[in-house]
Amino acid sequence: MQIFHIAEKSRWDAAKLAGSYAQSTYGRTLEDEGFIHASREDQWETVRERYYADAPGPLVLLTIETDKLTSEWREDTVGDTTYPHIYGPLNPAAVVHEKPLPRLQRHGTARPQESFAKLFFAEIITRMCAAVLVMALAIAGHYAAVGIFGEDRGLLGVIVGAVVGLAIVVPLLHRRNARLKA
Repeated sequence: MQIFHIAEKSRWDAAKLAGSYAQSTYGRTLEDEGFIHASREDQWETVRERYYADAPGPLVLLTIETDKLTSEWREDTVGDTTYPHIYGPLNPAAVVHEKPLPRLQRHGTARPQESFAKLFFAEIITRMCAAVLVMALAIAGHYAAVGIFGEDRGLLGVIVGAVVGLAIVVPLLHRRNARLKA
């Protein structure tokens, strides 16, 4: 019989090198829970949406052949259904397939993985545009103050223009960051 377990890729890679996997579920160890959570094929997607939606790193779906397990396993009643649990460490030889899983958005659909370089350059460009806007408003403030009040009020215009620019840019950046986290 095949059962399934969702694992953080980094923990699974370390377990393959160590020869034993002892993570029960996201944020909980075998020692914490007393068993490793697993699921049937019809259950793993629901488990992923419920418990792994906010996982920051890459995930893999492990397909486990129960005949190859060195630890005891059984189906336990949980609510109105049953789930398979492994009562001991998972030996990597029992894993017959591992499949990378794309990140989920909060509402449960797959979010495409973006490269670090793309995210890095997008952040740099966003911040540079914000800085240029603040500087442009500071310069516009200087010329407006000189035109209205005379040469001796140019510095005041720069300060007012920069403050107005920051008052525009900071909330926009906060809103953008909140949107990216969602």
